[in-house]
Amino acid sequence: MSGFSIVHELDRSVSVRLDGVELAEYVYAPDTVPLESPKPYLHPLRTRAGHLVSLFRPHDHVWHKGIAWSLPHVGTENFWGGPTFVRDRFYVQLENNGRAEHAELTELRADADSAVLAHRLRWITQAGVHIIDETRSLTATLPDAGVAAGAWVLTFESRMRNVGPEDLWIGSPTTRGRENAGYGGLFWRGPRSFTNGRLRTVDGDGGDELRGTRHAWMGFTGRHDGIDEASTLVMVDDPGNIHHPPQWFARTEEFACMCPAPFFSEEVLLARGEEVTFRYAVVIADGSAPGAEVEALADQGLAALIGSEAAERDESRVSV
Repeated sequence: MSGFSIVHELDRSVSVRLDGVELAEYVYAPDTVPLESPKPYLHPLRTRAGHLVSLFRPHDHVWHKGIAWSLPHVGTENFWGGPTFVRDRFYVQLENNGRAEHAELTELRADADSAVLAHRLRWITQAGVHIIDETRSLTATLPDAGVAAGAWVLTFESRMRNVGPEDLWIGSPTTRGRENAGYGGLFWRGPRSFTNGRLRTVDGDGGDELRGTRHAWMGFTGRHDGIDEASTLVMVDDPGNIHHPPQWFARTEEFACMCPAPFFSEEVLLARGEEVTFRYAVVIADGSAPGAEVEALADQGLAALIGSEAAERDESRVSV
């Protein structure tokens, strides 16, 4: 096995490949229009067999882009895209579509065991006010051999510091008054063919009735058009995240999506000068994954989170 490799399109994107298969492209400097709140995103996202498991800019929600760190309510600003939910007015298009702008790549490497990208971002409001500095890292690894041998793992970490002029309350449409619409956070939009797929939890499979329930992890299994194949994604919330285990914003009936939503029904205060960190693992696997296998995939995601946290502590000790 040759291991991981990367292809860097300067000032735009990084592609992660494994043995000739492009697993993911991370577009860190997109050409997104302001109305869609420009931000980095992962698309295309593929299994190790090369099956596509993400959707870009669907006509029903053009601001959905593969996997992205998207926040609809940051104070009065919208870093999600499109209209903003306003109590008693429903969705209103406001002049508040901010952008998460790439500032600097700080790490980019690949070897047999992993591919790592880290960069700094500036969150800037539509009015041009710089309110958040973010340090973000993404790591692709392979799980341990066994039932997860055909999968790969993406870990995602975001550290956001409020550098703006005032405290920021981060929330969702639900915290603003819309029932069971608590989206915001690491949001995945699946292919059209995944519609009416299965949500997977430790308590069993289900559909839209699982939206808003709390779980340490959640999975989604969907089928592909054109081939007689299925794929499974499992998203794992780090135990150190705020409001762990999170409520999940997830859908199957109208379209496929998952989001461990730390701001689902309760706002989080990011005071001036303070920092907050969120960490997640996404396990991408070929196949429909019976119940025990889904749990094994989630275990591998948690192991990747624990391993990356331990490695970070070791690096900090060396630097002291």
